[in-house]
Amino acid sequence: MSEPVDPPASVPAWFADALAQEPEHHALEVDRVRVAYRAWGRAGLPVVVLVHGGAAHAGWWDHVAPFLTTGHRVVAIDLSGHGDSGHRPRYDFVTWAAEVMAVAAAEGSTRPAVLGHSMGGFVTLTAAIDPRYELLGAVAIDSPVRRMSSEARAWLDKNPTLPPHKVHPTREAVEARFKTLPSDDATLDYVRAHIATGSVKEVEGGWTWKFDPRIFFSARMEPEALVAAPGPIALVRGERGMATADITESVATMLGGDVPVTLVPDSGHHIMLDQPLALIAVLQAYLGEWSRP
Repeated sequence: MSEPVDPPASVPAWFADALAQEPEHHALEVDRVRVAYRAWGRAGLPVVVLVHGGAAHAGWWDHVAPFLTTGHRVVAIDLSGHGDSGHRPRYDFVTWAAEVMAVAAAEGSTRPAVLGHSMGGFVTLTAAIDPRYELLGAVAIDSPVRRMSSEARAWLDKNPTLPPHKVHPTREAVEARFKTLPSDDATLDYVRAHIATGSVKEVEGGWTWKFDPRIFFSARMEPEALVAAPGPIALVRGERGMATADITESVATMLGGDVPVTLVPDSGHHIMLDQPLALIAVLQAYLGEWSRP
């Protein structure tokens, strides 16, 4: 379990207030692997599950989740291979989607709203199109569904394993190396600092990253995987993000065509790191719409 971290004195009041609403920490077992999650809001309310991107963790939502708790129980999952959850021999979107739905069920919901960023958006879309599940609604946030180049596929075929993380002598040393992929100078420093703190763990000989490098072999979704979904789906993209206008239009078409798309101006791929208040407003709007009688 990550320890709560006090925000620096220079952060804006809204951010400090959000972090002051410390979440509950829970865990359950899914397919013999521990899956950790954190929760905000009153138990028993309709459930919203927040899904982080590849190599990230539930703490990426710490400054967003508290603003979504009006009328909702909001939970943020650590997918297996990430954060404080256990690791698997291999990863795939179907398994991760099952983890999301298991967390929702643990909170008393079989019809959650699921909101996912980047690779977490792929997990969200996987759950949305799976006939076994029924979602109140789904949002994929800057999730670029596109074909992998033949060069990248050939590299993956020739490199079935990745080297382990380097161990750094101190926590400060590894946190200083935290960066987003792709990097973006617009990232808010105080958000970045908070997320970096929750990204590392102490191991024998020093400190290293929490995520399992093998997750990168399952971090992409191909267009052929998409079909029309039975429930409401929305797409959100950053103006400078990876889910470009043409990619997003193609994804919307494959999902059935009647899919709203929201552009967040002056934002890169990691919208919760550079335009968090705009992202909060967009997510509040979708949840409000789906929650109407």
